[in-house]
Amino acid sequence: MAGTIDAVAEATDRPFGVNLRTDAADIDRRVGHIIAAGVPVASFAQAPGEAVVKKLKDAGVVVVPTIGAPRHAEKVAAWGVDAVIAQGAEGGGHTGPIATTLLVPAVVDTVDIPVIAAGGMADGRSLAAALAFGADGIAMGTRFLLSSDSDVPDRVKAVYLETKLTGTVVTTAVDGVPQRVINTEVVARLERSGPLSFLRAARNALKFRALTGVGYRQLLSEGLAMRRSLGLSWAQMAMAANAPMMTKAAMVDGHPEVGILPTGQVAGSIDALPSCQEIIDSVVAEAAEVLDRLAQPVLYEAVQHP
Repeated sequence: MAGTIDAVAEATDRPFGVNLRTDAADIDRRVGHIIAAGVPVASFAQAPGEAVVKKLKDAGVVVVPTIGAPRHAEKVAAWGVDAVIAQGAEGGGHTGPIATTLLVPAVVDTVDIPVIAAGGMADGRSLAAALAFGADGIAMGTRFLLSSDSDVPDRVKAVYLETKLTGTVVTTAVDGVPQRVINTEVVARLERSGPLSFLRAARNALKFRALTGVGYRQLLSEGLAMRRSLGLSWAQMAMAANAPMMTKAAMVDGHPEVGILPTGQVAGSIDALPSCQEIIDSVVAEAAEVLDRLAQPVLYEAVQHP
């Protein structure tokens, strides 16, 4: 993380943010480094604790957590976060049960800070719809992942492009917490196995460890951190420990056979890999066109009844 922050800072003088996992074993060190490095924005894949928010806010860092329910938005808003990303059930990775179309307006009605809509966002129509719901903008994960600028290996992108709208599943079999992933054979096998005993889960974890190349100490550290933060069983902990490394092995190292490919449902509607600039330009242009069209007066023809 520290090396990536340095590389981005050297490449641009524009503001940028760092996204964090709140269940990381070294979250305090990571937050401390973000502050020391002068990173202006910290976002979170899950809602951070109050102490983490206070530490960042006291240092002048803009804090933007992802939430999946109105009550979560209300809670973090009370802690002083600057905005929230309201991610609906269509979103990729760890996600909640409420659809984006219901979650976003409910969150907008609950808090008085900016709300960013996520989950199923991929084009200008998405942006126009989010604005209609009262959001201040959108966040797109899968759409930017499937771009020509993305560092995700081409063979992994190919799996995403082949995925249908029905080709994803929300599962707890990977790490004990609901997350949306591509329904690969590995995921299907985990789903079929049902509740895992600790010994069977440990065997699976060690098998995945061999694929990901992670050390035993890191494996144990990851698992214990997740067990503490998420209240996992020992069997869930054994699998959860390897989940981030399994994702890295697929998404970074280019081994889709590992089988953990987080994605939003919107992957099923994406069939091309434009650049990030092309994506942004097309989203803005299409949203403007949609909003202009909706602003036009609608003429109704009077119907004469005999």
